[in-house]
Amino acid sequence: MPTTSNQGVTTMRAWVVDEPGPIDDHPLALVERLIPAPGIGEVRVRVLTCGVCRTDLHLAEGDLLPRRAHVTPGHEVVGIVDRVGAGSHRFAVGDRVGVPWLAHTCGVCRFCTSRRENLCIAPRFTGWDVDGGYAEYLIAEEDYAYPLPADFDDVEAAPLLCAGIIGYRALRQSECPPGGRLGIYGFGASAHLVAQVAIAEGTRVHVLTRALDARELALELGASSVGGAADPPPEPLDAALLFAPVGTLVPPALEALDRGGTLAIAGIYLTDIPPLEYQRHLFEERGVRSVTANTRDDGRQLLSTAAHVRMRVRTTPYRFDQANDALRDLAHDRVTGAAVLVVATTS
Repeated sequence: MPTTSNQGVTTMRAWVVDEPGPIDDHPLALVERLIPAPGIGEVRVRVLTCGVCRTDLHLAEGDLLPRRAHVTPGHEVVGIVDRVGAGSHRFAVGDRVGVPWLAHTCGVCRFCTSRRENLCIAPRFTGWDVDGGYAEYLIAEEDYAYPLPADFDDVEAAPLLCAGIIGYRALRQSECPPGGRLGIYGFGASAHLVAQVAIAEGTRVHVLTRALDARELALELGASSVGGAADPPPEPLDAALLFAPVGTLVPPALEALDRGGTLAIAGIYLTDIPPLEYQRHLFEERGVRSVTANTRDDGRQLLSTAAHVRMRVRTTPYRFDQANDALRDLAHDRVTGAAVLVVATTS
């Protein structure tokens, strides 16, 4: 909980990326900081939970270079508005909100003005450019926060704010037709959520992953088949989604596509892709598409869809002081579904 020093200055606890390095070396450090005040158009959020995303792991280990020193990670934030800045009008004190990865866009570039704000030339991201949710409080621009469906509790709602949104965008970018054949490579937080959207649309989902627990979860959620990460699926695919940050899976995923199929790569980081053979991997109009961030419309659509399909969110909660442990378990495939830091409770 926030503490008050002898000088009467209110402070909070926050995790920061002290020095990026192997996750087994605990690169996050727990520090005490002043509780920030919201500016114009901003809200201050008392953090209840924060999902633990693979992007946080890439940031902690240095695969994703920090944009600022000692940044606080975390961009799947569920919390309560406890103070509003001047000019703020969307939320009131006491509202439950979600704070996602996309923290700000310029609003004037050619991408923002053509409904492609995920490609904004001057964006800012929560937990990378601005401090995120591995803390007791954070500041968010109110226009980039979401009201949350009452169907999901604080732990369940957190993974929807990145894993859910990015998975949803990846599915749409893959152009998989409803009732089609979809391959999903890797089955963690994003995959187990988007699989439920696809299955609700009548899609046959084939999950390819090395994790045995993830295969069991996939079958429990209604997948048509499961197999190893590089195994061929039982039928040609109309589309495929790659969530594992493993470039060597790109060739087998492309080879599994039927003619005209698209592979959507959903991660912000990917290891090197081996050489591709044109006839074997790309001919017959097979395509590869990367997925970059998300628009606010993606977020609104995913949250509405999650409530509509009664999405089941599999979570593994961790105490706030276990942030390094949560990232370490994620790195070593010891998390089934989504890891979530429990920072505070509403009681």
